[in-house]
Amino acid sequence: MTALLEIDNLHVAYGKIKAVKGISLTVHTGQIVTLVGTNGAGKTTTLRTISGLLTPHSGTIHFDGQPLTHTPAHRIVARGLAHSPEGRHIFPRLTIAENLHLGAFLRKDTDGITHDIHRVYELFPVLGERSTQKAGTLSGGEQQMLAMGRALMSRPKLLMLDEPSMGLSPIMMQKITATITELKATGTTILLVEQNARAALALADHGHVMETGRIVLSGTGTDLLHDESVRKAYLGED
Repeated sequence: MTALLEIDNLHVAYGKIKAVKGISLTVHTGQIVTLVGTNGAGKTTTLRTISGLLTPHSGTIHFDGQPLTHTPAHRIVARGLAHSPEGRHIFPRLTIAENLHLGAFLRKDTDGITHDIHRVYELFPVLGERSTQKAGTLSGGEQQMLAMGRALMSRPKLLMLDEPSMGLSPIMMQKITATITELKATGTTILLVEQNARAALALADHGHVMETGRIVLSGTGTDLLHDESVRKAYLGED
C-alpha cells in the first residue's frame, strides 16, 4: 500500500496548552482511517493542523510524499487534500450551487467543474433538487451534505471529514455513512473524525483512539470494535 499521509511525532499547542502531544499515524491510499475519542482529545486540532489552519509546535506531516508542515492552507487544497470541517461552515447566504462552485475556486477546468457538480448531485439528490436555494435554509443534514459536496469539488486525493454525523437524525446519519462508503468504493481516501465510535469503526480500515492529545490505542476498525476497553469507554457497553 502507498502511504498518502504520514504524520510523525506531531505536537500542537494553543499558547501554553498542549492539545496534541506527539501523535504519529499513516493513511494509505484507498483507506478509511478514523480518529475516535471524547471532546478535547485533540481530533479536530489534528485535522486543522494537517489542513494548514494551525501551525504545529514540532513534528512532521508528509502528504503524497512531500512535506506539508509549513505549507499555506490554499496550497494544501491545491495539492489534493480537502477538509470538511466540524460545524460545516457553509456560506448561508449563497445558494447550494454557489457553495459548490466555491469548493472549486482553485480550478480552471469549466467542463470538469460542471461534471463534478453533477456528481455531487448524484451523491446527494436533494442538493440538485434545491440547487438555487440559500444554503442557510437547509436542514442540518442537508448542510452536512453540502459541506461534503463542497470539499469534493476540489477533487481531493484525501478527504478529511470532521464529525459528519454531529446533530443528525438516525436516518440522515445512515445516508452520510452510505455516502462515505460509496466515496471509498470510487477511490477516495478518507480521514474521519467521529464521536460516534461505533459508526466510525464499522466504516474504518484502521482506527486510532485519542485521549488528551495522545493516541492510546490503534488497530483495524474491526479489532477496535471488539476491544473490551473501547467497548466500555466509547460504545457504552459493560
